[in-house]
Amino acid sequence: MERRTFVQSSIAAVCAVTAEQSLAADDKPKSPELYELRTYHLKAAKQPLLDVYLSKAFIPALKRYGIGPVGVFVDSSKKDTLKVYVLIVHPSPEGVATLSARLAADEEHQKAAKDYLAAHASEAIYTRVESSLLAAIEGMPKLNKPDATKPRLMNLRIYESHNERAGKKKIEMFNKGEIDIFKKTGLTPVFFGEAILGSAMPNLTYMLVFPDDAGRLAAWDKFRADPDWKKISSIPEYANKEIISNITNILMSPTAYSEI
Repeated sequence: MERRTFVQSSIAAVCAVTAEQSLAADDKPKSPELYELRTYHLKAAKQPLLDVYLSKAFIPALKRYGIGPVGVFVDSSKKDTLKVYVLIVHPSPEGVATLSARLAADEEHQKAAKDYLAAHASEAIYTRVESSLLAAIEGMPKLNKPDATKPRLMNLRIYESHNERAGKKKIEMFNKGEIDIFKKTGLTPVFFGEAILGSAMPNLTYMLVFPDDAGRLAAWDKFRADPDWKKISSIPEYANKEIISNITNILMSPTAYSEI
């Protein structure tokens, strides 16, 4: 079996299992929306080169394939190195499995990406790329696209669990009320995704959007004081110590060409 066919079949199988938890009105399983999250590690001086590739070659190609929107965000918390996060919304498992081959065969993409692809090893644009694939959870089956014309601060959070049972319990907690509490307290979600491929599994990854950091701090304070949050978080089976083993919290700024 060819590797591409194997990967496509594997992704489809996982999505089918996930979809069993979310049935449409006619009782037919519906595949969850898929999110590919890439993390580019690079020197700050190389960001302009990556920006040119993503904005002029990569994102235009995905538009031609009907894939997107695509968000590009920068974590510049360290002075000399950056992490650039690329969030890709895939409409189908096939789009995930065939993307690399389509880009390689796309003459228009190859032409626009000429300088990026021709970079010598001694002048590498990035040191490595990490990637994970996430499936939207039942409580938020579609990405909520923020207004990309307005200033915004993105907050990426990753909740790791010590095993699959605990990971599912955290997802259940969000599905059964925590997402609603987020929304009413100003923690505006962009997406929630259960990791189906990638590192640090099992995990639930989600993204929030705020107008600025002051808005972020105020919303989290409001959330922590909310009576519904206090009620749901007091349920023993939902206690953080029982279902979360590690939390990663990342603040990011969108690039000028980010669609999210």
